[in-house]
Amino acid sequence: MKTLREIDVTGKRVLVRVDFNVPMSDAGEVTDDLRIQMALPTITYLLEKKAKIILCTHLGRPKGQKVATYSLAPVAEYLAGLLAEQVKLAPDCIGPEVEALVSAMEPGDIIMLENVRFHQQEVENDPQFSEQLSRLADVYVNDAFAVSHRAHASVVGVAGCVAIKAPGLLLQKELDYFRRSCAEPQRPFVAIVGGAKVSGKLEALENMLDRVDRLILGGAMANTFLKGQGYDVGASKVEDDLLETANTLLAKAKAKGVKVYLPVDVVAAETFAPDAVSKHVTIQDIPEAWMALDIGPASVLCFEEALADAKTIVWNGPMGAFEMDAFSRGTMAIAHCVATSHALSVTGGGDSNAAIKKSGEAANISYMSTGGGAFLMLMEGKQLPGVVGLSD
Repeated sequence: MKTLREIDVTGKRVLVRVDFNVPMSDAGEVTDDLRIQMALPTITYLLEKKAKIILCTHLGRPKGQKVATYSLAPVAEYLAGLLAEQVKLAPDCIGPEVEALVSAMEPGDIIMLENVRFHQQEVENDPQFSEQLSRLADVYVNDAFAVSHRAHASVVGVAGCVAIKAPGLLLQKELDYFRRSCAEPQRPFVAIVGGAKVSGKLEALENMLDRVDRLILGGAMANTFLKGQGYDVGASKVEDDLLETANTLLAKAKAKGVKVYLPVDVVAAETFAPDAVSKHVTIQDIPEAWMALDIGPASVLCFEEALADAKTIVWNGPMGAFEMDAFSRGTMAIAHCVATSHALSVTGGGDSNAAIKKSGEAANISYMSTGGGAFLMLMEGKQLPGVVGLSD
């Protein structure tokens, strides 16, 4: 697989799949530009090389319909402001009018195609739709790590129709940090896995047992492991159908010599609400009608000890309902611990990154991955369709 810098793009039509699926206000304004900022190195590089840049992305879930609120017009305008360059929005992403616009481009011009998900054929990876997109390109570049786990037309199909292709600088960086953190880690290697459900991360957990030295489990998913070990977790969120699976995973970890850390205390509340009455209890003392919503201070100390000498840390999923201040302390404490460690630290997933930002420690994390589902698929030991499609 060639890198972008190994390809001659000067004067060429370069179709770049970016991920500009950014949060928007009701007034149609971009409220968080992280994904746009992360794609700037690739766009700037192509501008320097005098390529003809055609940007392709989706926004929201319009389900194959042309929905005005999902138009990319505000995104194109926002990008133009960042680059101090004109970014022309095409009326569609395929068709004669779009092809004519691209044909009239000069080196250094930028066109943003309208939302590819205005066409249902995008998510169906329709061959004809892929071929129509490919007519716009001499070179195809995938710089959308966050959607590279999806076999969609603009991610996979078009790559099969264009002979010259490469990962963008962001995608290359994502893969490099995953390699350094998970495939070839410096040890001790500690993984922190939290969030709501075991089911969504089971494959990742099983695969990571062959890679990590220690595994820290928090968030609501830890309740399933605790209940499986015989603890009464009250009204806490639990996946009862996975109790045996959780125990099996802990047994596998023990057999492989992987130390697993579970919460020893929690912050519990009667209701899932910001103003709920809460109290700190050990895992043996969770009241019958109460639910665990954050890890407690003793758990924080335990987890900090497990992280103390780590050389590599990968974090996916918060330790509790961090969006509510009353249940955010555990996640914030772990964020601070990871940020101040001397380890290579990589976070993945929207909630993990949101928690890091809330903690004010974003600048002290080695790398915050832009893709939740894609990052998790790599943790599961699988290949990303959007990366496989770039191979010669």
